[in-house]
Amino acid sequence: MIFTLLFSISLNDRVYANANISVSAERAVLMDAESGRVLYEKKAYDPTLIASTTKIMTAIIAIESGMLDEKVKVSKRAVYTEGSSIYLTEKEKIPLKDLVYGLMLRSGNDSAVAIAEHVGGSVEGFVQMMNEKAQWLGMNDSHFENPHGLDGETHLSSAYDLGLLMTYSMKNDTFREVTGSEMYRSENRDYAWMNKNKMLTQYYEHTNGGKTGYTKAAGRTLVTSAEKDGMELVAVTLNASDDWNDHKRMFEWGFNNFETVKLQSEGVVEANGQTYYFPRDIYYPLTLSEKEDLEATFYRYDEVEGHSNLVGVTHFTIGNEPVVEAPVWSERPSQSFLAEVRNFLNRMMGVMPWST
Repeated sequence: MIFTLLFSISLNDRVYANANISVSAERAVLMDAESGRVLYEKKAYDPTLIASTTKIMTAIIAIESGMLDEKVKVSKRAVYTEGSSIYLTEKEKIPLKDLVYGLMLRSGNDSAVAIAEHVGGSVEGFVQMMNEKAQWLGMNDSHFENPHGLDGETHLSSAYDLGLLMTYSMKNDTFREVTGSEMYRSENRDYAWMNKNKMLTQYYEHTNGGKTGYTKAAGRTLVTSAEKDGMELVAVTLNASDDWNDHKRMFEWGFNNFETVKLQSEGVVEANGQTYYFPRDIYYPLTLSEKEDLEATFYRYDEVEGHSNLVGVTHFTIGNEPVVEAPVWSERPSQSFLAEVRNFLNRMMGVMPWST
């Protein structure tokens, strides 16, 4: 049984800009944070060196460990890690929270190693955690060798994978607070750490987070997020000669050309004499022309083993192209099942094109 469900989408008279944009970066992606939709990409799925944007993964694992209030004893290995530093001293004890700020704002490689040794038991153990997390998130073109991003033969990721990682990480309130801070003053230091991310501090007022990176082999790498008028976008550039302007250009193009549209509202819908339940609001970024071509079609299942209340799926399409799929229930599922589905979808954001 197939029938079309009627629904309304509010339209406005915004005139959208030309979709053609260019960036200096060798690889780039612009993603919608809510849906994971890729709005723009340039060789976004090619694995390459990523430098200190690696530290986004290090930070989110540290934050999710629940150890932020613990004191970390700094090792000799951490102190003598090459590259950018927050100038830790051997055997000093510093809260893990401070190390995360030093990692994200000042890009401390010594901080990365200290975090890895404390949270993972060793750098090697932490790297295993990083790769497990990458696999869990669907970062299929990524492999980590270290927690700081210094060049390694198999230390690679893609613009798309870093977009997935940033999108996921920004759902964590503590990560948002850290990456969105222009300055942090540690009680263990007599000076403040200023954020190196000039998109946040200088170049683009809507920026709310990100991480810089650079090595000679990787070039300039940058991951940022920005929020405007209820839409949040994530931009990634790898090996870019003009990354600040690349990101500003991508954000402005995205905000000017796309609008976050509610495709479906949580709640009960009556159709053809039947009652159906949609478990959550669904938002998706669309251009004006896409909104005009958007259609929703409901496909009813005969029976779903183990889920008697799951009655079908709504397919949202633009022309003949599917954009979102959403399960439909005869009544509200249990909270435990909804939580399980939501957690699965959150980690698969940007990999699977549907949401509940």
